[in-house]
Amino acid sequence: MNKKPRYLSLDVFRGATVCLMITVNNPGEWGIQYGSLQHAQWHGLTLTDMVFPAFLFAVGNAMAFAMEKYEQQGNATFWKKILKRSFIIFLIGYLLQWFPFYDFGSGSAIPVSAVRIPGVLQRIALCYLMASVLIHYCSKRQVIGISLLILLGYWFVLFLFGAAPDPFSITSYIGNAIDISVFGAERIYNGEGLPFDPEGLLSTLPAVVNVVLGYFTGMYIRKQNHSFETIAKLMLAGGAMILTALFWDLFFPINKRIWTSSYTIITSGICMSLLAMLIYLIEIKQVKHWTYFFEVFGRNPLFIYILSWVLATLYYTIRVEEESLIGQVMEGLQYYMTPANASLLFAILFTLLNWFIGYVMDKRKIYVKV
Repeated sequence: MNKKPRYLSLDVFRGATVCLMITVNNPGEWGIQYGSLQHAQWHGLTLTDMVFPAFLFAVGNAMAFAMEKYEQQGNATFWKKILKRSFIIFLIGYLLQWFPFYDFGSGSAIPVSAVRIPGVLQRIALCYLMASVLIHYCSKRQVIGISLLILLGYWFVLFLFGAAPDPFSITSYIGNAIDISVFGAERIYNGEGLPFDPEGLLSTLPAVVNVVLGYFTGMYIRKQNHSFETIAKLMLAGGAMILTALFWDLFFPINKRIWTSSYTIITSGICMSLLAMLIYLIEIKQVKHWTYFFEVFGRNPLFIYILSWVLATLYYTIRVEEESLIGQVMEGLQYYMTPANASLLFAILFTLLNWFIGYVMDKRKIYVKV
C-alpha cells in the first residue's frame, strides 16, 4: 500500500497561523498595538482579522486527509470520533474561559454562571462538527450548494431582520438577540459595551464555509499533487474569490466580528493564495531551511494554543507589589522603548516562550492530539 504524500506546506501554513494567533492575542498592553496587530474597529480587514479564518481553513485542510479514513470505517465510527473530538475541543475552550476558577481579588471561586459560553475553541468545535457532517453525508455538488445557501442566506437574514438604517451595525445585528435568548446576556461577551459575542451562534454558520473551502483546497492538492498547474489554479481561484469579496463588500461589508459572507470569501481566497505560494516555495523549489520554526507550532497546535492561554492568564493573575506580572514586565520594557514597541516585543517574547516549549516536546516526540 502506497503511503500518502506528506505536504510540508500545509504543516507550515497551520504552524504559521498558530504562531500569528499567539502573537496577536498576547500584546503587552491592549489598545496600543500597531494597527495591523489589532482587529478592524468594525468593518474592514487587518492582519489580525486573518488569523481565525486561517485556522478554520487549516482545519479543513487536515480534514481532507482524515475524512476518507472515517468514511471507510462506517457511520458509527464516524459519529463516535467526530462527536468526541468536537465535545473535547468545546469543553477545553469553555474551561479555559473559566480558568483559573478562582477570583484571587474577591477570595472566592468563580461561579459557573459567570463563565462565557461561546469562544474561539467552541466555534472551532462547532464548525468542525458541522463541516464534517456536511462532507460525510453530501455529495460535492450538494456541499457547494449548501455553502452558497449559507452565505447568501446569512446576508438575507441580516438584511431582513437587522434594524434600519444599518442592519450590519453592532446594535442592529440580529445575532445578538439569538445569543442572549440562548445563553443569557451575562454569559456572552460584553467587552464591546453591550452584550455582543463575536463567536455567537448565527455568525458561526458562515464560518463553517471557511472549513469547507479549506477541505476542498486540501482535496484538490491531494488529487493534483504539487505541480505548477495546481499552483496556477489555486492562485486563480484565490484571486477570483478576493475580487468577488471586494465587490460584495459594497453591499455586505467585510466584517470579522459578525463574520459576514464577504469576510468568509476574502479570507478563504487569501488563504488559498498563500497556500499556493507555500507549495511553490517548499514543495517545488524545495526551500525548506526556514520551515522548522513553524513546524513546531503545527505539530502541537491545540496544546500550544491552550498553553499560551494558560500562561497569559497567569501573567494577568499573578500579582507583584499590587500589580500584575505583565504590568511589571511592561513597565520595565517601556523604560527603554515606546509603549507600542514594548507591547510588540512582549508579544514576540511570549510567542518564543511557547515555541520553545513546543520545541522541547517535538524533540521528545511528544504530540498531544484530540
